[in-house]
Amino acid sequence: MELGYWLAFAATAVTLAAAGLVGWSAAEWLWFQPRRLERKLRAQGIQGSRYRLPYGDLKEIGNLVGEARRKPLPLSHSIVDRVVPHLTRAVDLYGGKNKVPFFWFGPCPRVIIMDPELVKDILYSKFGHFEKLRSKPFGRQLILGVATYEGEKWAKHRRIINPAFQVDKLKMMMPLFSACCDELINRWEELADSSGVFDIDVWSEFQNFSGDVISRTAFGSSYKEGRRIFELQNEQTELVAQAARNLYIPGFRFIPTQKNRRRNEIYSEVAALLKSMIEQREHAIKNGEAKADDLLGLLMESNKRHAQEGHHLQDASLTTEDVIEECKLFYFAGQETTSVLLTWTMIVLSMHPNWQDLARNEVLQVFGQSKPTFEGLSQLKIVST
Repeated sequence: MELGYWLAFAATAVTLAAAGLVGWSAAEWLWFQPRRLERKLRAQGIQGSRYRLPYGDLKEIGNLVGEARRKPLPLSHSIVDRVVPHLTRAVDLYGGKNKVPFFWFGPCPRVIIMDPELVKDILYSKFGHFEKLRSKPFGRQLILGVATYEGEKWAKHRRIINPAFQVDKLKMMMPLFSACCDELINRWEELADSSGVFDIDVWSEFQNFSGDVISRTAFGSSYKEGRRIFELQNEQTELVAQAARNLYIPGFRFIPTQKNRRRNEIYSEVAALLKSMIEQREHAIKNGEAKADDLLGLLMESNKRHAQEGHHLQDASLTTEDVIEECKLFYFAGQETTSVLLTWTMIVLSMHPNWQDLARNEVLQVFGQSKPTFEGLSQLKIVST
């Protein structure tokens, strides 16, 4: 009887201690730490909004972004008010000449640096205080790879990946780039009526186009699997973006909500597809049946060479999981940036028809009716400016 009493007492004490620890951690994260940071920022003359428990400025940011996107976007390069209206508001309220404003993203203050010299001083500082932004766990389901690493791990990945992006390697992929462009142009020509006029959503077209290019250049013969990865990563990007707009609550990702389950499903399927492709490629390389003519092949060739040069080190090469994350990074970095750039280029060309004529004439002068060549691209001064 007495033993049972003491066991119950101990269990209650442990439960209360655990609850107290969780409560204190939550209070530290949501209140005490933000207040300390706010006092330190203001003591240095940095002004911003007051911290509001627990969201900070998140609700206001959501309202500003929603209001900005409900308005039509004028044909102008002034897009800051549209893309990040909360930054504009913080600068207007607390910025000004030689001032550094801040706002609250949940319990985390974000300082806005506008002085180029100050930015340079921060990025090039030898003290090492500036670190890469730590991604939330749901963000790591989308990408990791060299873009998120630091120190020796970053250096190792960079050494292994760099050879795959050398000019002579990219030159080999020119026929694939050209084939994707031909397919896009042929599809557009089929959509045109007798007058040659038609409406098209270039954003979705260029998203698919950049996905095709990356799938073919990254995975070669495994193009169909590459397209599936592209579709899944696009969906994952949207799910992660939705989660990033909300207040991050530690542990919430483990609750089996519909979106949490879907993110986990996509993560597992993409990893399984890439692992299967890597294993097939490794088998083909061992049998002498594969050529290093796509990004995956070039990466695996460089990884193998790096391992042979440093075979005495356990971590001299990338693991299969490392290669998977780098492949996902190819997609995310290449697809999004390329499709956005091409779409904006089309918009700007439509705003300035005279530059369309100049660019078209230059291409015809350099290539005529022939297919573009890698060597000829350097002669396109107007197009590449």
